[in-house]
Amino acid sequence: MITALDHVQLAAPPGSEDALRAFYTGLLGMTEIPKPPVLAARGGCWFQAGGVQLHLGVEEDFRPARKAHPGLRVTDIEAYAAQLTAGGAQVVRDDNLPGHRRFYAEDPVGNRLEFLEPCV
Repeated sequence: MITALDHVQLAAPPGSEDALRAFYTGLLGMTEIPKPPVLAARGGCWFQAGGVQLHLGVEEDFRPARKAHPGLRVTDIEAYAAQLTAGGAQVVRDDNLPGHRRFYAEDPVGNRLEFLEPCV
């Protein structure tokens, strides 16, 4: 029986780890978590915020996910959008999900990310 979602893995090109760290820790406020040594040798990096983990794995023939994406629930979505915009990320608002405020942005390698907050 499935009990929880453990993590979401996104792909990234070789050598992009520093840009990913700046984005996921600096702009998103996530914490980098260590990869097991055998996996660390493959490159990439892992991040966590609360119970949410995102794993960025190196893919030689990388193409960013344009439609597939993780949906990240946030608090104070307007402040979050402003923080991303100030950091150089483009925020694309979308009001097509009833009961939620949400927007999309891309990480530094072009992976699509959805940010959403239920309306109160």
